[in-house]
Amino acid sequence: MGDLNITTHSADGVTIISLEGAIQLGESSAKLHQNLKTLVDEGKRHLVIDLAKVTAIDSSGLGSLIAGYATLERNGGTLKLVNLSPRVTELMTITKLFTVFEIFDTEAEAVASFEKLPENTTQPLEAKTAEDAAKGKSSLL
Repeated sequence: MGDLNITTHSADGVTIISLEGAIQLGESSAKLHQNLKTLVDEGKRHLVIDLAKVTAIDSSGLGSLIAGYATLERNGGTLKLVNLSPRVTELMTITKLFTVFEIFDTEAEAVASFEKLPENTTQPLEAKTAEDAAKGKSSLL
């Protein structure tokens, strides 16, 4: 049985998870699920899973992808997929998971699809005024 290798790297604040091998019932599916949970626990909220080197995936593997998607969504994050093989594309079509996941052809497209916040974001004036009021208007005197 093939083992699942998982590597990660970051690009523009997005964590890319590259998978190599089979995602099937048992250890490989559990390994993927635990890896996704760990990333969420570490505060990672923008994840892309690269499936280019996935050799096989079964219903348990699809379940791990869906569980990861749900975990991220509950925690204010997003999970997207990239580089689907013809077999994975076929499974996504049959199971209608194309309606759940955002799927991209390249890593660059997937990373660029996440909203970028301006580097110097500030609070609106109304929020600052409300904060000052809550502090007893000491900053206005």
